Amino acid sequence: MGVSGCGKTFIGEKLAKQLNFSFADGDDFHSNQNKDKMHRGLPLKDADRLTWLHELQAFLGGSDRSTILACSALKRSYRDILQAHSRQTIFIHLTGSHDLLQERLEGRRGHFFHPALLEDQLATLESLQTDEKGFSVKIEQSWQKIIAEIETRLKDIAFS
Repeated sequence: MGVSGCGKTFIGEKLAKQLNFSFADGDDFHSNQNKDKMHRGLPLKDADRLTWLHELQAFLGGSDRSTILACSALKRSYRDILQAHSRQTIFIHLTGSHDLLQERLEGRRGHFFHPALLEDQLATLESLQTDEKGFSVKIEQSWQKIIAEIETRLKDIAFS
């Protein structure tokens, strides 16, 4: 989870391969209307996200194997929808400095997300709460170190 530009897709794909999990990108589930809205620099509202979140929740609940889902999951209420199925959900929040996120977004080509929306996502973001199962990882390190940290922390959760 995290704002656009934090590396959810890149890290998620690498982690899924490492753990032999399936991978899905939440962006692939967005409607064309939502993608067009974001491309024009218009932030999504809760109502825009609701169908998308329920589709993701159904996908996760219907998956027959462990899955990494790259998804912003910016609000607690969104995360509550995503985990409302019979499978265990662990949130991994990728965090980074504003400057790094902005730099990544401005350097990205061919993606529908308009870099100007970063401010809205940061304002919308609700950090994981102590009663939510998950943890945060800083992205100001190599992707290999990010993956290693995630794997270690997942093992800690499995044994707690």
